Amino acid sequence: MVAQTSAQGAPTNRWLQLFVGVACMVMIANLQYGWTYFVNPMKEANSWALAAIQVAFSIFVLTETWLIPIEGWFVDKFGPRAVVMAGGVIVAIGWTLNSIAASLPILYFAAIVSGIGAGCVYGTCVGNALKWFADRRGLAAGLTAGGFGAGAAATVIPIINTINTYGYRKAFLWFGLGQGIIILLLSPLLKAPQPGEVAPPKKPKVGQSARDFSPGEMLKTPLFWALYLMFTMVAAGGLMATAQLGPIARDFGLDKMQVVFLGIAGTTLVMAGIVDNILNGIARPFFGWVSDNIGREPTMFIAFGGGALAMWGLTAFGRQPLSFVLLFGMIYFTWGEIYSLFPATCTDAFGAKYAATNAGLLYTAKGAAAIFGGPLAAWLVSLTGGWESVFWVSAVMDLAAAVMALLVLRPMRVAHHASISTMHAAAQAAK
Repeated sequence: MVAQTSAQGAPTNRWLQLFVGVACMVMIANLQYGWTYFVNPMKEANSWALAAIQVAFSIFVLTETWLIPIEGWFVDKFGPRAVVMAGGVIVAIGWTLNSIAASLPILYFAAIVSGIGAGCVYGTCVGNALKWFADRRGLAAGLTAGGFGAGAAATVIPIINTINTYGYRKAFLWFGLGQGIIILLLSPLLKAPQPGEVAPPKKPKVGQSARDFSPGEMLKTPLFWALYLMFTMVAAGGLMATAQLGPIARDFGLDKMQVVFLGIAGTTLVMAGIVDNILNGIARPFFGWVSDNIGREPTMFIAFGGGALAMWGLTAFGRQPLSFVLLFGMIYFTWGEIYSLFPATCTDAFGAKYAATNAGLLYTAKGAAAIFGGPLAAWLVSLTGGWESVFWVSAVMDLAAAVMALLVLRPMRVAHHASISTMHAAAQAAK
């Protein structure tokens, strides 16, 4: 059924909840995926070092991810509306501060503010989707996260044109205010499901816990930490490449080189930005849907293995314009799905009651990975004199996570669900 009836008798359309969540995620997408277009203009205008600028990116990701468990606690306790509304205000303030930052400390402070705002929106919308869609958890989490992954695609050309015409400061200001205002307008539509409003799936195709684990209980399980390690490895590999798209294209001499893809001509950097963001968004619902049908771990093996292959391809073929666009597109396609697969797997294993907080705790792995996504990648380039070392390190981490999905995570999850079933049976027998 599309609509459910709440405890108060009012019908609730869960697909409307999903749509609003996706739309809010689109509005925060540029905070991460539009960043790369500002890096070189900031470097040239302020004489800041690349590594120093990318510290701001790492700070943004750290604050976006590591505060989500706290924001998730507010969501689980008070509902999604107020948290997303606050996120919209904070997001607008963050990019406004970017527009006036005249020193690196101010830029770093703006990154903290932007990260807090993005985390309020991201954690809330993903957690809400996981609660509403017990029967299609991978797909729902994927569509929501897809808004974050693909949301920046439509604004690649407008942002680049605004930077080129009016300067990067005006681009930060105008897009920051616009994105924040739209989030404010959408947030009143969000609500969490009431008890009994969402029926559990009759025959789930992936193992789902019959028990809700509190955040403290979840943190004591080895399964959570296996998920955390894998998430960190794949996120780090992706961030090392995706956060550096603009600088890589420039160093390869491709940023202003013309390329034709599907009959459309444009510079390699612009074309890569559009293709990458679209594939990044498509990957999340696609692999989420696949995992709903064939299982989380086999899907992880396929996706992470494809990511390792794409990273290797950049070392061999990445200096050709069309190959650059296609290979980076494959990297985004096989990286973006972690933001649907891991939250869905987490909620499958630990229940939906504390989904926002528990998925938020797992999402902090992206913050840990941010250490690799920005400064470490720049350091590797300065040490080796090229980007190939970054691609090789990323490929190894992707491949290791792919193997772990089948040989480590899958047996652990089977044992986890078996243990819960045994405890449930014993409790029933004692009644």
